Amino acid sequence: MIKQQGLCSVRAIGSIFALTILVACEPNTQGGDGADKAAGRAHVDAMSREHANDSSDPSGAAGVPGERAVVAETLPYAEVDEQLIYGHFVFPADMVEPLPALIVVHEWWGLNDGVRAMADRVAAEGYIVLAIDLFDGNAAITSADARGLMLDVVEHPENANDNIRQAYRFLKETAGAPRVGALGWCFGGGWSLNTAMLFPDDLDAAVIYYGQVTDDEDQLRPITAPILGIFAADDRGIRVESVRAFEKALENLRKEYEIEIYPGVGHAFANPTGNNYNAKVAERAWDRTLEFLDQHLARSSE
Repeated sequence: MIKQQGLCSVRAIGSIFALTILVACEPNTQGGDGADKAAGRAHVDAMSREHANDSSDPSGAAGVPGERAVVAETLPYAEVDEQLIYGHFVFPADMVEPLPALIVVHEWWGLNDGVRAMADRVAAEGYIVLAIDLFDGNAAITSADARGLMLDVVEHPENANDNIRQAYRFLKETAGAPRVGALGWCFGGGWSLNTAMLFPDDLDAAVIYYGQVTDDEDQLRPITAPILGIFAADDRGIRVESVRAFEKALENLRKEYEIEIYPGVGHAFANPTGNNYNAKVAERAWDRTLEFLDQHLARSSE
């Protein structure tokens, strides 16, 4: 259990976990069939077009300091294919008892300084945050690099599933988080939804920023986590038609969800390094995200 002062330090937790991580993982249950991979490849192509002229430089908006100081550490949280996976682990400096936690999933660039800064910003709101790495320690500089890294995940989804299962276990068992949610942008938005599928009875909330979604009711049926979907009306990669189909499937299944489609903005409108960045709408979406997390994580009963 992680506590400040006199209790376990983040560095001690990392050392302990590195020694105990060799635990057998559950078999893959998501995203392995040919249809899913074909859809994934098409999505990679769409993202390549959307991000063709974007930059991977750290986000200025992400670097906005929070009202609370945070403590951050690079820690191993999983082992996939006999390779330790390191994430950005961060929590409020004044934390005494374990807080609700978030698995933060990076954009298609990978776990870079911009994502770490966003993780710090989330933690400053009163959460334990683990920004995971689905790219095996790689962070893309060019769109071509990002396309290759994203495509590798599409072709080997079982590794990403294994990664996320261990991230969840790290937050629940090692960090002692009473509740766990998922938050991701773009590539990570789709994996936030996948996390809700991987933990249909256990995840407490999922936030999807313009990520790939599905209208397959068989895949969505087991989910119990409340879902917040944030999308862009002018997104050419994640089209409104697919979002509406996703929304209709959630409605048919009587899920707890909120879908917001912001007019006048395109894909990655919340990323200041992209050509579609819109500061006003990004801040509006951020405020809505914090309200949703406060409702379903911070205020949830044990």
